[in-house]
Amino acid sequence: MSYTKRSLDKLKAKAQSDYLCTKKALSRLRKMNPRKLDDLIHASHEAEFEKIDCLECANCCKTISPAMNEADVRRLAIALKRKTSDFIDEFLLLDTDGDFVFKTSPCPFLLEDNMCQVYPSRPKACREYPHTDRKRFYQILDLTAKNTKVCPVVFNIVEYIKKSTT
Repeated sequence: MSYTKRSLDKLKAKAQSDYLCTKKALSRLRKMNPRKLDDLIHASHEAEFEKIDCLECANCCKTISPAMNEADVRRLAIALKRKTSDFIDEFLLLDTDGDFVFKTSPCPFLLEDNMCQVYPSRPKACREYPHTDRKRFYQILDLTAKNTKVCPVVFNIVEYIKKSTT
């Protein structure tokens, strides 16, 4: 089953309206056995990515900027055949946590067809997003709550988890 743009938009709207309920539900998951939680999350991660094509949505690239470390910055600068300092000046700023982030949204490397111009060299945070396949998932429950408002896959995973743990 694949989602249409309209159904993805409906999921995003529902994620916004259910946010407080989602935060409470995820907070309760802190009490769950970490391995059991990882197993639940990982199983639903696989199932959801079979249903939703990121290229249909690209909301993450349109609305949030990945935190980048120096290795990410160097890799992107090299891919674009730029000096690191020139790349930083043109595209990046330091956020309040001291991380490099893009100056603008959407991502300056997001193409019209939702493809990534720098995909092989993309930052680590982009490679790992939406973090639903990581171990020790209990460590990022607050981030996951926020990501339900950005990523339909995360929203669906959390909805599945909420139903299977109540």
